[in-house]
Amino acid sequence: MDYIIQQQELATKVIKENKLPSEIQYIGGVDVAYQKDGEVVIAAITILDANTLELKETVLHTENVSFPYIPGLFSFRELPPVLKAFKKLSIKPDLLICDSQGYAHPRRFGFACHLGVELDIPTIGCAKKRLIGNYDTSFELKRGNAIELIDKDEVVGKVLCTQDNTKPLFVSIGHKVNLNIACEWVLFSASKYRLPETTRTADHAVREAMKRKV
Repeated sequence: MDYIIQQQELATKVIKENKLPSEIQYIGGVDVAYQKDGEVVIAAITILDANTLELKETVLHTENVSFPYIPGLFSFRELPPVLKAFKKLSIKPDLLICDSQGYAHPRRFGFACHLGVELDIPTIGCAKKRLIGNYDTSFELKRGNAIELIDKDEVVGKVLCTQDNTKPLFVSIGHKVNLNIACEWVLFSASKYRLPETTRTADHAVREAMKRKV
């Protein structure tokens, strides 16, 4: 099956409403990185206490890349190692925040959506860079400020400032969470730094893993 068609079909399974459990104990962060040659991919998932943001568990999975580099289809390339890392977890998260796009994707099905649908758990896309859409770049860079990200007359995410006078993040839904609540969780998790602790710890984990393999 053509991967774009498959992506479009999977996108119909995304749940845009909030389906988070009434009590959230653990939140997770997901990040993926590549060795310098681009042939080896490392996936990290970190689990944090949802109240204190204390790091509780870190898992890694490393494997050879099995899908070519095709813009817009990154989830097919990065999902396999993340799913294998997820199986290693002893603590399962109630919510995952991914260092990736979610609904803010040309076909409304970025990595965070794909992972959420595959695992059937709430996910959020929290990207450092914009992939699509436009927004008013003059909005004040003050912690908590957010402005809509618009693509083809549709709100696909929000541009969220997590710290004063720092570059904003691009937040979009992944699965089973609405946009406002997604922003609330990203902001809560980014109490000290620009990045939420979830993806910041996952990013640190993959960077350390790459150092060990160099």
